[in-house]
Amino acid sequence: MRIVSGKFRSKKLAAPQGANTRPTSDRARESVFNVLDSKLRKSGTAWGDVSVADVFAGTGALGAEALSRGANALFAWEIDPAAVKCFHLNTACFVAENIPVRLYSDALRPVAAAAPVGLLFMDPPYEKGLVAPALTALTAAGWIDARTLCVIETARNEKDFLPETFDVTDERVYGAAKVSFVCLKNKGEA
Repeated sequence: MRIVSGKFRSKKLAAPQGANTRPTSDRARESVFNVLDSKLRKSGTAWGDVSVADVFAGTGALGAEALSRGANALFAWEIDPAAVKCFHLNTACFVAENIPVRLYSDALRPVAAAAPVGLLFMDPPYEKGLVAPALTALTAAGWIDARTLCVIETARNEKDFLPETFDVTDERVYGAAKVSFVCLKNKGEA
């Protein structure tokens, strides 16, 4: 597993042994980031203008990929000790360059945000019902607003995983995984 693009392209990423962590494959990550590059270009937003949240971060591969492309900060949530160790190894090069990287533990009880992030990745354990409560908690804590693009990985056949305050704007399937691009509904639509 490696960073696909950007300043730290080809940097090898650490991953824990066993089945507790399921990192997004290099190929799927590259495809997701191609979609994100296009969406950012269309909106006139540069990577350097984007702060990122990586929820159920695992090894931190998604957040590291965004930082390598120029994102200005990473806020992440992970509780598995082996994954946390890999997360720190995988983000050490960014910390050494004074790029803000913060790791929190419980995504269902997030600290209050200073400001919403522009991009949020969420890759929870499949079919555990964690997406809706985490999105709800993160929105209430100020991490997500109407401008935040959420990229959520679920099992391919997982349905009805979003709170009713969110809309899917795009979906892609990569093997056993489904990646949904999601935004908060306008307040008048909810």
